[in-house]
Amino acid sequence: MSESTQPLADRLDGLLFFPVTAFGPDGTVDLAAFRAHVRARVDAGAAAVFAACGTGEYHALDLDEYEAVIAAAVAEVDGAVPVLAGVGHGTALALKFLERAERAGADGVLAMPPYLVKPDQAGLLRHYTALADATGLDIIVYGRDNAVLMPETVVELARLDNVIGYKDGVGDLDLMQRIVSAVRTALPGERFLYFNGLPTAELTAYAYRGIGVSLYSSAAFCFAPDLALAFHAALHSGDDETANRLLDGFFGPLVELRNRGRGYAVALVKAGVRIEGLEVGEVRPPLSEAAEEHVKELAALIARGRALL
Repeated sequence: MSESTQPLADRLDGLLFFPVTAFGPDGTVDLAAFRAHVRARVDAGAAAVFAACGTGEYHALDLDEYEAVIAAAVAEVDGAVPVLAGVGHGTALALKFLERAERAGADGVLAMPPYLVKPDQAGLLRHYTALADATGLDIIVYGRDNAVLMPETVVELARLDNVIGYKDGVGDLDLMQRIVSAVRTALPGERFLYFNGLPTAELTAYAYRGIGVSLYSSAAFCFAPDLALAFHAALHSGDDETANRLLDGFFGPLVELRNRGRGYAVALVKAGVRIEGLEVGEVRPPLSEAAEEHVKELAALIARGRALL
């Protein structure tokens, strides 16, 4: 955990980095390669490290591997930026991962959807409240897939002292606007963070910014930080010409390529990191590697994107 006395919510301001988890040729976690990946991207300008989350194959890590990955991120960052850890599964197992995240020194937690079941709003509230009650770490709740939160549920979560934000991976802007409005109305003056959590968030960044959601993570930052930072700077400075050029010439085609294979939100990102020269290994089952022709297309797309700069 960092030594900063500044609240975590105040430190999450900039481009958020979700590193891949590196695996060696024998399939075990490669902490040296992981640390090199984290160091390179923090040096490039990441505002925070979200370790062992979706891009980091949280689903494929056991408890000991998970703790080692979080501890490695904390050690490598050394307080320069906050480190948040992914936590998912059902409530009982999520609490065990949460305990490991605390022990590894994480500054906060991204609470991902519970495993498999489709709970109602009362059940989701119970789940995330149990996590909040079990830790002093700040929590960001990630709504997506089987955990689609309604405005009244987010309001109740926002009342909890250590639930500091909501990350939307649903993509329903009508619902997101109602969530923002409900929290603003029920808790006037309360600071509550919102994040665009869609894959390749650049593609929807303008739409989310229109309802006051400016924070997002960039999958492209893992392998092309220069392109991700250029878009982020253009978006926030009002340089629509540059932003649109990158959307049309790089991020849009990247989404089209990502949509050509299941699991490419992770596998294609990991391939991109390898293209850029860091051997982080393959994805673990049940994911599969990106097809060779798609990896070649990604390499060409990265080059074309850089030409746009």
